[in-house]
Amino acid sequence: MSKAALKKELQSLTKAQLTEQILALYDTFKPVKEYYEHYLNPQGEKELMEKYKAIIVKEFFPKSNRIGQTRFSVAKKAIADFRALHPSPELLADVMVTLPEMACQFTHEYGDMSESFYISAANNFEAALKFLEKEGLLSKFKSRCENCVTNSQWCGYGFEDEMNDLFGEYYLE
Repeated sequence: MSKAALKKELQSLTKAQLTEQILALYDTFKPVKEYYEHYLNPQGEKELMEKYKAIIVKEFFPKSNRIGQTRFSVAKKAIADFRALHPSPELLADVMVTLPEMACQFTHEYGDMSESFYISAANNFEAALKFLEKEGLLSKFKSRCENCVTNSQWCGYGFEDEMNDLFGEYYLE
């Protein structure tokens, strides 16, 4: 169904019918519920940010003392879900930087990882840096980005070089 067709259908409904539709969506779909809770209470944005950062941290450092599963897909979904709520750029940047930060800290603490791990970490670092530059937030997150580079030292597959190159591209030019 196209947006135009949906719009036409929604315009044919009464206000009460629209309210019922929205309430049904709210009850049925967790992302819809979260969206409306954020929409109606934007002051809770920092709490939501912490929720999504916790999802990322848990992938690398679960509360149990076991090594995390390091599923980048789960961490990236947390970023996408938070982005869908249209948070402030600074809070979105905070969540975005958390992913490469945790990946670098993880490899620093547990040793060499697979090449695909390093590729994913570097790609997410680059995405975060691009966003920081676009939003004018590079200086605010510089120390956290430097920590990513520091924690990438002594890693395999040229990861340290890649992280240094990315950092230099955004901070040293």
